[in-house]
Amino acid sequence: MSNSTLSAAATATSPGAAISFLLALACGVLAADIYYAQPLVGLIAESLQIPGRAAGLVVTLTQIGYGLGLILVVPLGDIFENRRLILTLVGLSVLALFATAVAPTAGAFFLAAFCTGLGAVAVQVLVPYAAHMADEATRGRAVGNVMSGLMLGIMLARPVSSFIANYLAWQGVFVLAAAVLVGLGAVLRLKLPQRHPSSRMGYGALMRSIARIAATTPVLQRRALYHAAMFGAFSLFWTVTPLLLSSPAIGLSQGGIALFALVGAASVVASPIAGRIADRGWGRVATRLALLGGVASFGLCLLVPSDPRAAIATLIVAALLLDFAVTTNLVLGQREIFLLDASIRARLNGIYMATFFLGGALGSALGVWAYASGGWVIAMTLGLVAPALAFVYALTETRHA
Repeated sequence: MSNSTLSAAATATSPGAAISFLLALACGVLAADIYYAQPLVGLIAESLQIPGRAAGLVVTLTQIGYGLGLILVVPLGDIFENRRLILTLVGLSVLALFATAVAPTAGAFFLAAFCTGLGAVAVQVLVPYAAHMADEATRGRAVGNVMSGLMLGIMLARPVSSFIANYLAWQGVFVLAAAVLVGLGAVLRLKLPQRHPSSRMGYGALMRSIARIAATTPVLQRRALYHAAMFGAFSLFWTVTPLLLSSPAIGLSQGGIALFALVGAASVVASPIAGRIADRGWGRVATRLALLGGVASFGLCLLVPSDPRAAIATLIVAALLLDFAVTTNLVLGQREIFLLDASIRARLNGIYMATFFLGGALGSALGVWAYASGGWVIAMTLGLVAPALAFVYALTETRHA
């Protein structure tokens, strides 16, 4: 193996600290691009004269682009040189973010938002890339380190976006995000080694293989369903809780809600810990504990007191517990699927991510519906059911499942 090329068949070693940090940073920056618009929906809708009923598309089209990219683009990591694919997607993200900032109409903004989500799937090319760079004994640690950056990006995107928008117009958020990506792309171009996959199949065959892999890989099926339940609950919590926090019962301002959202950033420490736990062979036990952590979090939410200060304190504990559980379960799942056939690793990751991303979308939609229809208790009960069912399913897992 040359200094600049990682052969798909070469024996991997643990990536150095500098490369691990760069991969984690890249994942965080790219993942954040998906979430910057969430706290800015009102400002964007007003600026571009988007009707209230269509305002949700500001966020939804970015998510649709990301979801399609998981299936249509991420698997390319199994047949195309990985660094070039990553840099191409980063370039698409830069153009999309600039287009978002200068969009003159709602239609132009929606197209740019879709492309932003599509480009952001570079994250899910980077994660299996990191797994390829590590040997089996340290693969969980490598993935955990990278995922810590991804989760930090997700958790910080909303408060950072709100903070910047207080001083600049909403367009400034996307201009700054694009500028950061330009610098990141230059560093990735210089520092990332190439990785040439051994597979030479065409794109059509690649797409046809996805259904076969999904249907014939029990470990992938289980891990995807576990995390679809957890991410659905996570999305429900972070969609519904701001509604309660801003309600007359608690009365937090947008600034206060942004500070509350920072709580989730603490869960970033769970990723490397989960990776090390998995490397020691404790993945099954840790998975069940993570699922129980999700159940316990929503149990706390059902006990939220009427006093505003006590309610906020209870929700902070619940948020920390849930975010730790979700992050841990995510890393444990990725570590398990990355122990499977290395030649299909990008496809495995794409299927895994697309499945639980669908769970997250359903969680958000059902959470808002439940809160509007039956209030906080109904919504939190729905959130509790998802990890509870996943836990029951996990109890059926055998050592060879």
